[in-house]
Amino acid sequence: MKHQGIVILDFGSQYTQLIARRIRESNIYSEILPFNASIEEIMNHNPKGIIFSGGPASVYEPDAPRPNPEVFELGLPILGICYGLQLITDYFGGKVIKAERHEYGRAELEILNHEDLFKDIPNNIHVWMSHGDRVLELPDGFEPIARTYNAPFAAIRNKENKIWGVQFHPEVSHTYLGKEILKNFAINICGIVPDWTMGNFIHEKIEEIKQQVGYKKAICALSGGVDSSVAAVLVHKAIGDNLTCIFVDNGLLRKGEREQVEKTFRDNFHIPLIVVDAKDRFLNALKGVTDPEKKRKIIGNLFIEIFEEEAKKLPDVEFLVQGTLYPDVIESVSVKGPSAVIKTHHNVGGLPEKMNLKLIEPLRELFKDEVRKLGKELGLPDEIVYRQPFPGPGLAIRIIGEVNEKDLEILREADAIVVEEVKKAGLYRDLWQSFAVLLPIKTVGVMGDYRTYEKVIAIRAVESSDGMTADWARLPYELLDKIMRRIINEVEGVNRVVFDITSKPPGTIEWE
Repeated sequence: MKHQGIVILDFGSQYTQLIARRIRESNIYSEILPFNASIEEIMNHNPKGIIFSGGPASVYEPDAPRPNPEVFELGLPILGICYGLQLITDYFGGKVIKAERHEYGRAELEILNHEDLFKDIPNNIHVWMSHGDRVLELPDGFEPIARTYNAPFAAIRNKENKIWGVQFHPEVSHTYLGKEILKNFAINICGIVPDWTMGNFIHEKIEEIKQQVGYKKAICALSGGVDSSVAAVLVHKAIGDNLTCIFVDNGLLRKGEREQVEKTFRDNFHIPLIVVDAKDRFLNALKGVTDPEKKRKIIGNLFIEIFEEEAKKLPDVEFLVQGTLYPDVIESVSVKGPSAVIKTHHNVGGLPEKMNLKLIEPLRELFKDEVRKLGKELGLPDEIVYRQPFPGPGLAIRIIGEVNEKDLEILREADAIVVEEVKKAGLYRDLWQSFAVLLPIKTVGVMGDYRTYEKVIAIRAVESSDGMTADWARLPYELLDKIMRRIINEVEGVNRVVFDITSKPPGTIEWE
């Protein structure tokens, strides 16, 4: 990281990523490292300040997570949030105990000192609390700088040692002016210049890729999604026609998707593009398969096989471009324990080992919203930049049961109507995903003077910030009515439309 910024040590809080995002929203770079990162690793990131995240542990437990003690000797400003404040209190000899009453939810914070952390913040603000322990005694050299009714030490500092702590969560939207509090820490206390912008990022990343690749050749598996598209355009700016993109048409795409990719990348950006028509191969491989996990594996493996075949036809390729994002990087070094595999995610993660290619991951420092900003800055069209997430196995996992050409056509038309009407209603960017699912049942209906026995389409629309949890979207009845009427009238083979109101959890966003 060339930029001076903030290193966040992650003690297992569900909000850790939010801390990084809030700081970046103020044009200040931030990175997340495990709580037990070595001093060498921390300093490799050129920090001007360190934040301890919250976490589920209690500091008085023998196995409570603790940072390398040398972190306190670096002379860098430190801000502890929730568990981070309790950790600082405990380390310096104060007392933390289990609270008689847990404090969850909104609390009124009274600010006692406006000098640094609370500069330009009103005397009283609402903040978000989430803790079961409390500070009973402050260590020597520390003073309270804010309090709530239940927490006399809701914010503390040791000015001499440049250490601050807050019991509340400034990173969540429920804390009023929380972003400004974090900004005060980064700018007023740490002295960071807010120069983290997408314009600067593009300039620096292009130079970095040029140095990494030189005049050698690279390939990119292009899906038409925002991540691979932005990665491809950025790398092409750096190495020009030494990048070749490979787009595999698996026959499981949405309506007009292949044409859009060809127009955008071949015609607009003039990026060398190989389009492989592999529809028949995928449909043959999926014949008779109904198990969702088997479908995913067949599609993923066949994609890799076809991509390898095409890559071998290109001489002297040494690099593979991937649209890995920062949350993927964080997950791989997370302090949290192993989590169950909900479903196999389709990506090209297995390619570098098999093909002996070096990786270019130009987006690995960015969150999704930053990738969208970058896409806009690079001139990508809104249809790609603001495109909702689309699963790698495509429409195959939105057809419940066996996949065939006829059902794909039904689903493709129905899905296009859902997307078109959601866009017309001005809701497309507000929703995480909105799509159609084809169910493996038929129902009786009446159309004109005839009884029908046709298929059922389910509409799925969810709101989410990261896809980890999601709530079903309360679409207006008028919109649902319009979608239903269009699907019934325009899509042959469908006589019933239903709306899925399951949140995640307990359901997943996709049906398979």
